[in-house]
Amino acid sequence: MFRSGVPKLDGSSVRGFREIFDSDMVLVPDPRTLATIPWNPESGRTVRFICDVRIGGTQDPYDHDPRWVARRTEQVLAEAGYDHSYWGPEVEFWVFDSVQMIPSYAGVRDAWAGAGYLINQSEAPWQTGEVRPTVRFKEGYHRTPPVDSLVGLRAEMCGVLEDDFRVVIDAHHHEVATASQSEINIHYDDLVPTADHIQDLRYVIKNVAHRHGKLGCLMPKPIYGDNAIGMHTNQSIWSKGANAFYDANDAYAEVSQTCRYYVGGLMEHSRALCAITNPITNSYRRLVPGYEAPVFIAWSRANRSASIRIPFYHRKRPEAKRVEYRTPDSAANIYLTEAALALAGLDGVRRKIEPPPPVDENIYKLTPGKRRELRIRELPGSLGEALDCLESDREFLKPAFSSTLLDTYIELKREEQLELNLRPHPYEFYRYLDV
Repeated sequence: MFRSGVPKLDGSSVRGFREIFDSDMVLVPDPRTLATIPWNPESGRTVRFICDVRIGGTQDPYDHDPRWVARRTEQVLAEAGYDHSYWGPEVEFWVFDSVQMIPSYAGVRDAWAGAGYLINQSEAPWQTGEVRPTVRFKEGYHRTPPVDSLVGLRAEMCGVLEDDFRVVIDAHHHEVATASQSEINIHYDDLVPTADHIQDLRYVIKNVAHRHGKLGCLMPKPIYGDNAIGMHTNQSIWSKGANAFYDANDAYAEVSQTCRYYVGGLMEHSRALCAITNPITNSYRRLVPGYEAPVFIAWSRANRSASIRIPFYHRKRPEAKRVEYRTPDSAANIYLTEAALALAGLDGVRRKIEPPPPVDENIYKLTPGKRRELRIRELPGSLGEALDCLESDREFLKPAFSSTLLDTYIELKREEQLELNLRPHPYEFYRYLDV
């Protein structure tokens, strides 16, 4: 199976893959991704592999397979002279006690008689019933028990990841928002292994929560009036064992000219990148001012209101120098996200794109005139706008993203946007019922 694969994939049943008349595909398991599944002992010892997708008959890699896109990006980095790229996404998530969905099905075609939802989470301030400490909006950061109600559950998730999935954990903690907003940080690694580990993390979050009768959720913005979840993505590129982003002589942030060009590429393509790093309609409920999410395209040494940050916790440590891209959220496909960010940065290096001067002010409080003076652009305000940007700015992705993949991706995402636009929103009833 490791040589010839498992011929069991119907590509026509996977959205964005193959047509029904040419649908036979093969899964080739990667032995490095071996993991033990601990939550179904009744079925005996079960192991899991992450697989590469191949085309049936020819065994060729499939260019719509996100993992192949990530692998191809590693090749592009190597061809550009970089023997390693290190990645450290910070995955934030929710664990709800339950979510009550209210569409009321009318039974006529696809019509619904109503819509709404109710989130239940014991530490949330709106929760009634059992008396226990609650987290007020925006006051959850690094809270401890008993206010942090999920410290034990996160510890169990981390234990499963380390013991059964061989993922090295750096930290876990409660995040800023109420309703058990959490974060788990894995140790950095190369591009594809990191993406694999993020898939492991998502899988474990959902299954461990489910075992405890709860719901692990990676939807960016389920709660109005509070912070959303992001996936700040740390990255660096290395050549001949040296961090290409580090320059001890740089007075501002100890960053090299290569790093500045890489940042320039990220900024140049930030609006198009949103279609990949923020891939669902709900992503754009997060990208609004006032909730610590990036809205404006800017870079800085330690400024968390900028979309690109150079963390400055340590001085004179080349191995720690990295770029933190703050725009992505946890709904993103991590393989496509890391690949797209690397290609945008490399485009900046190749074209020597010099970024604007860094911004060391609270960008949210700048006037529109001041932002124009500082050459600060805004990120897209909707998925549709992001897809427009991707359609007009996609050349930088061509080294690893096929044209058919991008065409199919844009088509599927426009369908998602249309489905949302077709349906009345509960807030519209609150706002306009008496018009």
